Amino acid sequence: MSVNKEIKRITTETLRKMKVDGEKISMLTAYDYTMSLLADKANLDAILVGDSAANVMAGHETTLPITLDQMIYHAQCVVRGAKRSLVVVDLPFGTYQSDPQKALESAVRIMKESGAHAIKLEGGKEIEESIRRIVNAGIPVMGHLGLTPQSIYQFGSYKVRAKEDAEANKLLEDAKLLEELGCFSVVMEKIPAELAKKVTEAVSIPTIGIGAGNGCDGQVLVIHDMLGLNNEFKPKFVRKYLNLEDQMVQAIEQYVEDVKSSDFPNINEQY
Repeated sequence: MSVNKEIKRITTETLRKMKVDGEKISMLTAYDYTMSLLADKANLDAILVGDSAANVMAGHETTLPITLDQMIYHAQCVVRGAKRSLVVVDLPFGTYQSDPQKALESAVRIMKESGAHAIKLEGGKEIEESIRRIVNAGIPVMGHLGLTPQSIYQFGSYKVRAKEDAEANKLLEDAKLLEELGCFSVVMEKIPAELAKKVTEAVSIPTIGIGAGNGCDGQVLVIHDMLGLNNEFKPKFVRKYLNLEDQMVQAIEQYVEDVKSSDFPNINEQY
């Protein structure tokens, strides 16, 4: 396949136009230069530098421990590899929830120090003022509703959200509020597909689903999950396109065996 040497950057306006045109939006997480480079080469529309780096890269049980400095570091790495994809960065827990001024300062730091193109934060009406300040500063904001992992201790589990009418109605109203506040998109995580489709039709901004059915304008997954790098994590909404965990373990085992037997390096692999 021929490659166009003139790479055109995906922007927030590109995503809006994709919704209007009925073109689905592809999004994956990435936390380092190599994964970002590969995702970008595959013509991925958007890369999320997720606070899930706390789980995937650092081995924490939740997303809560990751710091703003650490998110900026991961974002810097990803931006260096992304020539085409829109790069969105999570504001980590504790940097925006209670203090709108702190929220603005956190978002400004991410944009200035990483070179990313947008930020993402979790919640609706509860963080209205934080969103308003960030948007008014000219920083693109992606919302996040439904299962919000930073609130895991409040929820008590990672079960499906908004199954009851009251929570579903609040989610719909929050999505409309995010649109009014100027968010360019909203992620909806682990909610009923019917509700996600209803929200998608009710707002003009693109919706990105994760465990929210195919009625959304786009989809996002953790890249390590879809590549099969963690066989112990098996949620219903993840499709594994590869089984890299087994393949990589086998390759490393073979390397160990070859080193132990003096098969590696052979005569053609030395100077």
